[in-house]
Amino acid sequence: MDFFEKTFYLNTVKDWSIAFGLIILSILVARAVHWFINKILKPRAEKSKTILDDLVYDMIEEPLVFTIALAGSWYSIQMLTIAPRIEALLGKAYYFLIIIAIAWSLVRIVDALIREYLVPLVEKSESDLDDQLLPILRKTIRAAIWIIAVVVGLDNAGYDVGALLAGLGIGGLALALAAQDTVKNLFGGIMIFVDKPFKIKDRVKVGGFDGSITEIGLRSTRLTTLEGRMVTIPNSTFTSSFIENISSEPSRKIILNLGLTYDMDENKLERAMAILDEIAKDHTENYIEETFHIGFNAFNDFSLNIIFVYFITPGANILEAQTKINLQILKRFNAEGLDFAFPTQTILTKQA
Repeated sequence: MDFFEKTFYLNTVKDWSIAFGLIILSILVARAVHWFINKILKPRAEKSKTILDDLVYDMIEEPLVFTIALAGSWYSIQMLTIAPRIEALLGKAYYFLIIIAIAWSLVRIVDALIREYLVPLVEKSESDLDDQLLPILRKTIRAAIWIIAVVVGLDNAGYDVGALLAGLGIGGLALALAAQDTVKNLFGGIMIFVDKPFKIKDRVKVGGFDGSITEIGLRSTRLTTLEGRMVTIPNSTFTSSFIENISSEPSRKIILNLGLTYDMDENKLERAMAILDEIAKDHTENYIEETFHIGFNAFNDFSLNIIFVYFITPGANILEAQTKINLQILKRFNAEGLDFAFPTQTILTKQA
C-alpha cells in the first residue's frame, strides 16, 4: 500500500494508475462502439429502404471512435493534479482535436452524399460540364471544411487568428512570387473552364501528345494517349500552346486517288466510277455521309486517275471505316477485271 501512496509529479501512484486505467477503458469503450456499429447497426441499416442511414453509420464510425477515446482521455487527465501551464496547454489541444474530429465527420458525410447522390445524377446527364466540375466541387468543399475547422480550432485554443492570417497573407505573397508556375497553372485551369477548348473524353493533340481527356483539374489535366499511357499536363501548357481538338471536327475528309491502267476504255472507267458510287451508298448508314464525289480527273504518267472524295461520319471509327471501304474497292475491282496501275515502261525498237 505504501507504494501506491508515493507521489510522482504532484500525483500518487494510485492516481496515475486510475488515470491510465480510465484511458485504457475509454479506448476499449471506443472499440466496443466500433464493433456495435459494424455488427449491429450496419446490418440493420442495410435492410432499410433508405441509404442515408448506411452512409451516416459508415462515415461517422471512425471519427466517433476517436472522439470517445479523446473524451475518456480528457476526463482521466482532469482527475490528475497538473501544473496550470501544462493543463492550459492540454486544454487547448483537446478543444482543437474535438473540432478536427467534427470536421473529419463532416468531410466524410459530405463526400459520401456526393458519391451516392450527385455522382449518379451527373452520370445520367448528357452534359460533360458537370463531369468536369464535380471533382473540383468535391475537393473545394473538403478544403473549405478543413480550413474553417483549423481556423475555429485555433481561435478556440486562444490563438490570435487575425494576426496569423495577416502573417499568412504576407507569407502567401512571397510564396506566390516563388510559385509563379503554380499560379499560371491555376489560371490556365480557369481559362479551360471559361473557353472550353475541349471537354472530358475529347481526343486532342497538344504538346506532342495525342490522346483522350480523362480529367480536368484546376492545376493539371490528365490525358490518356493512344498507347494507353496516362499523361499529366500542366494547365499553363494549354494557354501557351496550340490545341487540336480532333473530336470537334464535323467529319473526316478522305481523298482517295485510284490509278487504273491505260488499257482501260471509257466503258471500264465508267464502270469503275459506278462501283465506287455503289460502295459509297452501301456505307452511308454506318460510315460515310451522303455527300461524296467521284470523277475521272487526270491522265498520269502511268495511270488513268479516278478521284474518290468521301466524308466519314462523326463518331465512327476512322481506321475501321477506311478499311471497310478499301477492302470493298479491292474486291469489286478485282471481280470486274479493273487493274490498278503501277510504274511501267514500254520500249519500242526498230529493226534495220
